[in-house]
Amino acid sequence: MNQDWNAKSYTQAFGFVPQYGQDVMGLLDYDQVRTMLDLGCGNGALTAQFADKGLQVIGMDASAAMLERARQMYPELTFMQADATAFSLPEPVDAVFSNAVLHWIDEARQSAALHCIYRALVPGGQFVFEMGGYGCNRLIHGALAAAFSRRGRTYRRPQYFPTIGQYTPLLEQAGFKVVYATLFDRPTRLQGERGLQDWICMFVKSAFAGMTADEREAVIAEVAAELRPRMYQQDVWVADYVRLRVKAVKPVKE
Repeated sequence: MNQDWNAKSYTQAFGFVPQYGQDVMGLLDYDQVRTMLDLGCGNGALTAQFADKGLQVIGMDASAAMLERARQMYPELTFMQADATAFSLPEPVDAVFSNAVLHWIDEARQSAALHCIYRALVPGGQFVFEMGGYGCNRLIHGALAAAFSRRGRTYRRPQYFPTIGQYTPLLEQAGFKVVYATLFDRPTRLQGERGLQDWICMFVKSAFAGMTADEREAVIAEVAAELRPRMYQQDVWVADYVRLRVKAVKPVKE
């Protein structure tokens, strides 16, 4: 995982992340699920919803700050800190769920994460997830890259946004059978007059390493001014999200 999180700000200003995750939950066959792992559980909002369905669920995240928030909000639930690319569970589970997490793992570490997930499942177990897909936030990242370039700097996008054709082979190489995959646009409303600026500060802050605070603010203001005519609609910032949503299963050995 290549991102540090402000758990309080995330919970207050970016509640749309777990809200959209509710749609992904519908891909699970619940009659076949008793135990599950919420991989990259963040503040635990979706973990709690799974528990409310009567499932034995473990929330896992790499961020100590996020887990502290999750334990404060849901002290009755089980949470563990671990790296998604190097974890194991005491017992395999019936399902692994992941929302808006896998795109934070470097491309070179994706296979390691998928092999961990595969090992964490029982035969016949389900892996359901949504992540950023090809073209996600193209306007924002393009404007940031241009602003960096004007200052003689190179912009490095911190997320990995694959196509279906790039990602499903990785799942198959890990041993999964892919049963559903879709790539779709999902325009996403951001909160407040500074919605875009706050989004950049939350989700792209690692790209600004080595910049002074003044230089960072100048870049963000420049990008907001450039994108305002295209992305500020009816007094609301709307980000150009693209999502990759997939369901895969671990085959039962014959």
